[in-house]
Amino acid sequence: MNAPEIGLQPAVGRTDARGRLVHAEPRLLELVERAGGGLGSAVPVPELAGLERLARRLGIAITRAVVVADEEDDWDLSVTAAPDGDGVVLTVAGWNLRASWRGPDDRAGSADFHRTEGDWWWETDAALRFTHLSVTAGQRHGFDAAALLGQPLVRLFRLAGEDDLPILGTMAARLRFDGQVAELRGTGRRVQLSAEPLRDDRGGFAGFRGSATLIAEQTTAARDAALSHGLGEQLDRSLRRPLERIIAHASSMSAAIDGPLAPSYSSYADDIATAGRHLLGLVDDLVDLEAVEQPDFAVATETIDLADIARRAAGLLGVRAADADVRIERPGFDETLPAIGEFRRALQVLVNLIGNAVRYSPAGGVVWVRATRDGGRACVIVADQGKGIVAGDQELIFAKFGRVDPAEAGGSGLGLYISRRLARAMGGDLTVDSAPGEGARFIFTLPVAGG
Repeated sequence: MNAPEIGLQPAVGRTDARGRLVHAEPRLLELVERAGGGLGSAVPVPELAGLERLARRLGIAITRAVVVADEEDDWDLSVTAAPDGDGVVLTVAGWNLRASWRGPDDRAGSADFHRTEGDWWWETDAALRFTHLSVTAGQRHGFDAAALLGQPLVRLFRLAGEDDLPILGTMAARLRFDGQVAELRGTGRRVQLSAEPLRDDRGGFAGFRGSATLIAEQTTAARDAALSHGLGEQLDRSLRRPLERIIAHASSMSAAIDGPLAPSYSSYADDIATAGRHLLGLVDDLVDLEAVEQPDFAVATETIDLADIARRAAGLLGVRAADADVRIERPGFDETLPAIGEFRRALQVLVNLIGNAVRYSPAGGVVWVRATRDGGRACVIVADQGKGIVAGDQELIFAKFGRVDPAEAGGSGLGLYISRRLARAMGGDLTVDSAPGEGARFIFTLPVAGG
């Protein structure tokens, strides 16, 4: 598109349940195709993809003004993403051409960013269009750096795929990211991208400065192992801060700190905060999963009071239990149970067990937390009044991502897997005793201290 076109009508598109574009009116389809996508593929424009994912996750319509790079042009767009059945309807209006923003030439400063480890370095303007590509001397990567100047970032990197979960959302949110995997278009080669946001003199977003590092060719097994190693750390780094900000802002909105809100908006804010906490819990689980599966994983060895830890865990879940109309009976303050383990990890196991018991208990139910000794074992028993677990499923719940009923509300399917790994790493175990209709009893054991 080389000349301004005034009065353009909105263009409508639709994605399916997997975020793939299944319909697009001509103007929107042209924009998507120039970005390297098309019907049947994920939306390759980060600004549109970020809104599509946010609307799908929150289940509400979202409208935002965005700037999108399209060859030599920048478009001011007003984009509405609205959930519709299993998909999302994108309505793209505005279509106003603008002069592309070019920040001050601070190329010398780019040497400070990942220059010791990148194969080449790049910068974009506020519309994610390349303003600089610096390739190491002697390196050939299958693209013409000069020809890519002024082109959208997605012309060089394929961002929409299974291996780069956080990157589209992070770019749309204008946040720093590190070590995200993308594909070099036209070559099939994979690269790791890292970038930091640039700011103009007024503190506004001015683009990204980043590095790209080629991933060495490996066997399929070795490549999969390399990609999975560090995933938890990458997710923690890329998602924790944005999620914490989302939760904090949504909670403030729900509490009407800045003034009253309509009931519907307060409810939306509650939903956003709840979804944010769920995703933050998943990040925690993935970080822990990576840690416990390392060959050199070890826990601290110290004397702990398992009865005291059980009381603390129950106290941490008191508000959640009250909201669910569930009562927690915990060990008395005069009870002690010396054991050998790591305080933080034992607390993590018991918070998970008591949290599960609260989740699966009926309103008006009771969760019993008992501390006792069985020979050389210190035991904490967490019992609920839920529907129970059939014998054939009692090992499944301890499997990685094990869920008896995936359609039932619950966690990630990692909590019990991680808890058992932690219990065994501390020299103890985690088992279950249950029958349908009779609730469940989880028994967490550790070696008795001094015994």
